Amino acid sequence: MNKLLASVATVAAMAVAAPALAADIIVVAHGQANDPFWSVVKNGVQKAGEDTGANVEFRSPETFDMVQMSQLIDAAVNQEPDGLVVSIPDGDALGPSIERAVAAGIPVISMNSGSDVAPDLGVLLHVGQSEYDAGVAAGKKLAEMGGTKGICVNQEVGNVALDLRCEGFTEGFGQEVTVIPTQNDPTEVESKVRAALESDPDVDTVLGLGASLVGEPAVAAVKALGREDVLVASFDLSAGFLQAVADGDAAFAIDQQQFLQGYLPVAFLALNAEYGLMPGGNVPSGPNLVTQDSAAQVIDLSAQGIR
Repeated sequence: MNKLLASVATVAAMAVAAPALAADIIVVAHGQANDPFWSVVKNGVQKAGEDTGANVEFRSPETFDMVQMSQLIDAAVNQEPDGLVVSIPDGDALGPSIERAVAAGIPVISMNSGSDVAPDLGVLLHVGQSEYDAGVAAGKKLAEMGGTKGICVNQEVGNVALDLRCEGFTEGFGQEVTVIPTQNDPTEVESKVRAALESDPDVDTVLGLGASLVGEPAVAAVKALGREDVLVASFDLSAGFLQAVADGDAAFAIDQQQFLQGYLPVAFLALNAEYGLMPGGNVPSGPNLVTQDSAAQVIDLSAQGIR
């Protein structure tokens, strides 16, 4: 965390002391800006552009589509920007496009997903959290809280980062875990979680991989069944899920501080374009567990699109 705080302090100091840095930076993410999680990432991207004076564009495919995303990266490379930020949910699918950017001399920073493959692709550094380790931490905590049989609700099966969360959860939990695949549809999530709990009364632990899309409907499913014995936790934050944590209806949220995942890469690339400055390694933006004691403190910031 000291490394993260130092990075934020450096960026903030440069933003105040330095003239506007009119770099052209393109961000290509696999998640859509209308997704509550990714809207916070985009807010961070836009804020960094405002603070540095960089010209920033946020682009994403209409759905979770690696072919379309690789095309967006190729199009960005053709524009020869001063910097490129990418998420890497599938290194095999996106690797050739990212390597093309690196070969063209474009500085590339990855964010959110891809820390495991970024160095091999020539990416300068990664801003995010270790998804597997975060899953392990969540699993251990839920086991300590009394969980004995769990489900991991995955709204994007095939997204390596989300798959790693479930794998880490299984390792840390140390008990039986079943992965429940869904789409990005809260109604479907609620239905599938309810069906899983009704079909197996021994399931007492639910881990969601997104707070608004999975965590909130999972809480609704548990409450509809009157299953006060079921622990519900979720990756990421939303005002609604944080309220559930504050009210005791959910165990905790796992905060990867995605605002920083949007903000820091843009700021780093702007500073790099003007001064040749670049951190010497990856910047961990999470994980942090938000429990009942601390949930109320971040609800307002979540509603503002910052947490």
